[in-house]
Amino acid sequence: MPVIEARGLTKRFRIADKQPGLRGSLRHLVRPRHAEHVAVDGVDLSISSGEAVAYVGPNGAGKSTTVKLLTGILHPTAGQVRVCGLDPHRNRHANARNIGVLFGQRSQLWWDLQVRDSLALLRDIHRIPRARYAARLEEFDALLGLGQLLPVVARQLSLGQRMRADLAAALLHSPPVVFLDEPTIGLDIIARQAVRDFLRAQRANGTTVLMTTHDIGDIEQVCRRLVIIDGGRIIFDGSIDAVRRLVADQRTVHLTLGADWHGDLGAELPGVRLVRDGAARQIAVTFDHGAYGAGEIVSVVARQAPVLDIRIDEPSIEDVVRRAYAGELSMSAPA
Repeated sequence: MPVIEARGLTKRFRIADKQPGLRGSLRHLVRPRHAEHVAVDGVDLSISSGEAVAYVGPNGAGKSTTVKLLTGILHPTAGQVRVCGLDPHRNRHANARNIGVLFGQRSQLWWDLQVRDSLALLRDIHRIPRARYAARLEEFDALLGLGQLLPVVARQLSLGQRMRADLAAALLHSPPVVFLDEPTIGLDIIARQAVRDFLRAQRANGTTVLMTTHDIGDIEQVCRRLVIIDGGRIIFDGSIDAVRRLVADQRTVHLTLGADWHGDLGAELPGVRLVRDGAARQIAVTFDHGAYGAGEIVSVVARQAPVLDIRIDEPSIEDVVRRAYAGELSMSAPA
């Protein structure tokens, strides 16, 4: 049975439709008008135990609303959702024991308490045995450097420190499922990498992770599957390796030459695209990997100018996201 399963998951919001101007405002008070906004529109999603899934899309696509439906914060307008076999909204207390939640813009620490006191309160709320609690703190110290944060009052933490403490708070009770909404937003490079390393360790221990993010590095380093939502609908769902293969047909080779090159590459290799790469003796050639190899490109260029250096751009997840938004990729990719 999937750990997370949604079928036809839909959420509509009723929004006051106010007309501009004083007269329109008065008319709205007498005869209210409303418009309907569909934030999540028939989402089907199945996630197995131990999977790490990146749930991405543009602002307003429905990512955060989906997370709130899966955590029980919101009730769906239509469709069904189960997390660890439970309806998250109808079984909110039982569901809370099975999940950890982190919203990048909000903290679950008590603002005027030391971090150790906030974690102790969460220990009592989740009824964690003291021996298990001590073991978790040691684990978090090794992975997140938590020990130095324990005596600090929450409101005195930097953003990166708060995020590390919040991760510890979210996973303190060893939940089998973790929902992360923009967990690295606003973090510097060092803090961001610490969070990614920690999440990889949790994934390796069998924790199921669903993460919304705009950060391509989060996707490539933490997740094994990519789900793209736009306009409330899932437009792409595939494994990270599969989606890389989908864009692997287009590659770019960058060449640094020992002399100016003015040849007509397209005459010998139809379909390739050449651009100057910032200098007369630097060129970039984009080609279809299924039609040509990088060696063929280099051989043709080397006949007219010595090749001093070569760099090949491999396909990235960013290319997949861009092409999915542009409608260039199919609905799903094989695992």
